[in-house]
Amino acid sequence: MHYTVEIFKQDRRTKTGERLHTKWGFEADSAEAAEARARAEYPDCRLEVFETWVTRTSAYDSTPFRERYDTPRACSPASELYWSM
Repeated sequence: MHYTVEIFKQDRRTKTGERLHTKWGFEADSAEAAEARARAEYPDCRLEVFETWVTRTSAYDSTPFRERYDTPRACSPASELYWSM
Protein backbone atom coordinates (compact mmCIF):
# COMPACT_ATOMS: atom_id res chain seq x y z
CA MET A 1 0.00 0.00 0.00
CA HIS A 2 1.13 3.55 -0.59
CA TYR A 3 1.27 6.04 2.28
CA THR A 4 2.15 9.73 2.46
CA VAL A 5 3.84 11.12 5.56
CA GLU A 6 3.57 14.85 6.25
CA ILE A 7 6.47 16.11 8.34
CA PHE A 8 5.97 19.21 10.50
CA LYS A 9 8.81 21.15 12.12
CA GLN A 10 8.53 23.61 14.98
CA ASP A 11 8.56 27.22 13.82
CA ARG A 12 7.83 30.07 16.22
CA ARG A 13 7.18 32.47 13.33
CA THR A 14 3.78 30.88 12.65
CA LYS A 15 0.55 31.09 14.67
CA THR A 16 0.39 27.35 15.25
CA GLY A 17 4.06 27.09 16.19
CA GLU A 18 4.89 24.62 13.43
CA ARG A 19 5.07 24.44 9.64
CA LEU A 20 4.83 21.74 6.99
CA HIS A 21 8.40 20.83 6.13
CA THR A 22 7.90 18.11 3.50
CA LYS A 23 5.74 15.23 2.29
CA TRP A 24 7.17 11.79 1.67
CA GLY A 25 5.55 8.92 -0.19
CA PHE A 26 6.25 5.38 0.99
CA GLU A 27 5.33 1.95 -0.26
CA ALA A 28 4.81 0.10 3.04
CA ASP A 29 2.83 -2.76 4.56
CA SER A 30 1.21 -0.54 7.20
CA ALA A 31 0.93 3.06 8.35
CA GLU A 32 3.13 2.21 11.33
CA ALA A 33 5.92 0.98 9.03
CA ALA A 34 5.75 4.18 6.98
CA GLU A 35 5.87 6.27 10.17
CA ALA A 36 8.87 4.30 11.46
CA ARG A 37 10.81 4.98 8.24
CA ALA A 38 10.09 8.70 8.46
CA ARG A 39 10.79 8.80 12.22
CA ALA A 40 14.30 7.41 11.55
CA GLU A 41 15.04 10.43 9.34
CA TYR A 42 13.15 13.07 11.38
CA PRO A 43 13.13 11.95 15.04
CA ASP A 44 12.13 15.30 16.58
CA CYS A 45 9.31 16.30 14.19
CA ARG A 46 5.57 15.74 14.30
CA LEU A 47 4.38 13.26 11.66
CA GLU A 48 0.98 12.64 10.12
CA VAL A 49 0.46 9.49 8.05
CA PHE A 50 -2.21 9.23 5.35
CA GLU A 51 -3.19 6.56 2.88
CA THR A 52 -2.26 8.29 -0.39
CA TRP A 53 -5.19 7.11 -2.52
CA VAL A 54 -8.74 7.13 -1.16
CA THR A 55 -11.95 5.88 -2.75
CA ARG A 56 -14.72 8.44 -3.05
CA THR A 57 -18.09 8.58 -4.79
CA SER A 58 -18.92 11.02 -7.56
CA ALA A 59 -21.60 13.58 -6.67
CA TYR A 60 -22.86 13.52 -10.25
CA ASP A 61 -23.60 9.85 -10.92
CA SER A 62 -22.54 8.01 -7.71
CA THR A 63 -19.73 6.05 -9.35
CA PRO A 64 -16.74 5.28 -7.14
CA PHE A 65 -13.31 6.62 -8.09
CA ARG A 66 -9.87 6.96 -6.51
CA GLU A 67 -8.11 10.26 -5.82
CA ARG A 68 -5.34 11.60 -3.62
CA TYR A 69 -6.24 12.35 -0.01
CA ASP A 70 -5.20 16.00 -0.38
CA THR A 71 -7.25 16.87 -3.48
CA PRO A 72 -8.83 20.32 -3.04
CA ARG A 73 -12.62 20.34 -2.74
CA ALA A 74 -13.10 22.39 -5.91
CA CYS A 75 -11.06 19.84 -7.91
CA SER A 76 -12.80 16.72 -6.62
CA PRO A 77 -15.73 15.17 -8.51
CA ALA A 78 -17.02 14.04 -5.10
CA SER A 79 -18.13 17.60 -4.31
CA GLU A 80 -21.03 19.58 -5.70
CA LEU A 81 -18.71 22.57 -6.04
CA TYR A 82 -16.79 20.71 -8.77
CA TRP A 83 -19.94 20.08 -10.82
CA SER A 84 -21.36 23.59 -10.39
CA MET A 85 -18.44 25.41 -12.00
